[in-house]
Amino acid sequence: MNRENIFRWRGFAIRAGVATGAGIPTVATAAAAEKAPNIVFILADDMGYGDVSVLNAEGKIPTPHIDRIARAGVVFTDAHSGSAVSTPTRYGILTGRYAWRTPLKEWVLPHYGKPLIPPTRTTMASMLRAKGYTTGCTGKWHLGWDYPTTDGKLPRDKEDDCNLDFTQPIPGGPTAVGFDWYFGVDLPNYPPYCFIENDRTIGIPSVWYPRTAKPYDTDAGHGLPEWSFEAVLPTVAERAVQFITASAKSEKPFFLYFPLTAPHNPIAPTDQFLGKSKLNKYADFIMELDAVVGNVLDALDRAGVMQNTIVVFASDNGVTTQSDISFLVSRGHNSSYIFRSHKGAIYDGGHRIPCVMQWPARLKPTQIAQTICLNDFITTFGELVGYKFTDSEVEDSFSLMPLLFPRSGVAYQREAVVHHSVDGSFSIRKGKWKLILTPGTGLQQNKLPDFSKFSGEQVFQLFDMENDVGETQNLHAQYPEVSHELKQLLISYIENGRSTPGPKVSNDAPWPDKYMQWRRYE
Repeated sequence: MNRENIFRWRGFAIRAGVATGAGIPTVATAAAAEKAPNIVFILADDMGYGDVSVLNAEGKIPTPHIDRIARAGVVFTDAHSGSAVSTPTRYGILTGRYAWRTPLKEWVLPHYGKPLIPPTRTTMASMLRAKGYTTGCTGKWHLGWDYPTTDGKLPRDKEDDCNLDFTQPIPGGPTAVGFDWYFGVDLPNYPPYCFIENDRTIGIPSVWYPRTAKPYDTDAGHGLPEWSFEAVLPTVAERAVQFITASAKSEKPFFLYFPLTAPHNPIAPTDQFLGKSKLNKYADFIMELDAVVGNVLDALDRAGVMQNTIVVFASDNGVTTQSDISFLVSRGHNSSYIFRSHKGAIYDGGHRIPCVMQWPARLKPTQIAQTICLNDFITTFGELVGYKFTDSEVEDSFSLMPLLFPRSGVAYQREAVVHHSVDGSFSIRKGKWKLILTPGTGLQQNKLPDFSKFSGEQVFQLFDMENDVGETQNLHAQYPEVSHELKQLLISYIENGRSTPGPKVSNDAPWPDKYMQWRRYE
């Protein structure tokens, strides 16, 4: 299938290529009187590419507010999260570095996990704060905290054995890595079931909540009395609007990182949206999520700052299986659109995500078909505000400015994007070629395949993403030289500690052999 014919907005076709921008704006070169743009980065949790109606003409879930961003600005049709699951993608967005360089080689941080981002590492928030921004975050964090305990040991949260000290500040969270303010939850299905503001819980989690299956699918742990899962998304949305309203009154530009708690489980739409989709609760939750995006846009309008505010909307990975994929498909809605598989997988359905961006003052409506990664936004914003990164920062991030504001002789520098699945499997995409370095789907958490049972031809999966975007025909046997080139490129990215140009730097942790079995095969 030809790439140009794949992507169709509801109502009109997208064509490959980009429109000419209005010149590359930077704080360093702008007139002194021109205020730096505000930045709002909205991150959905487990939302598929096909769940945005403007990207999926056959979809059955309307998303008019996300569509509004798409029609006003830029649609990235080949955007990828840094991982097919949550924590590592968030790490990549905020640091510009692949999370597999850290000790987190697969899955996500566990309950009460330690901080993945050290306070010494530059983040999107600390970078923008250094350039004069007010920085805020509301929503799901899931990048770790140093939870205090009563006995100095690792956190335990059992019904009759809990050593967590919720009366003390919790170090290591958002305010330790560049955010002036934070309000939200670690993640909605993990304890503690309470809100956290800055570095303290709001209230003392004292009630034991057992693990639930339907309707919420949440893990056991302590929380506040009468905790409501349905109230989480509306509450963080209200705080986002409050942050925008207050910050817009300041002379300083603001940055809001808004990682939504939807449509991740617990899939808990409010009564206002329950049944609204006429499909299922997941679709209802998508509609509520879209309404939250509308609330943010309306807040920017009311505050009079819409024109000079960059708004990015993306998802952290593909659709969750808890959406009841087969039911939705039976009703004509494919959350993964034309891509193979779903959240967690090494195939594109695991990590190709919706990504749209607007900046009314500067960007014209356009579509960009270049393969990009969410890691790229930190360097893009850094270039915009005139921040000079060192060689030990943003090791896997490339500025999108040449794509947003094309100039003769200036090109987007990303050579390839590395994909990573829930079980720690690797894939690398360069141009039209995608090489998967596992014989499986990437979904075998804690059960990686034993490569010794496979031939080299079976270990590698090579796809032509221009002509086979559904990843149905393995071309490794026909083009072994392409597979070899991509394998060696990935090895160089791993060993050099970076995929950007620059001196070799250290990764935070080596790889156990189980994650690197593919190195022995051709």
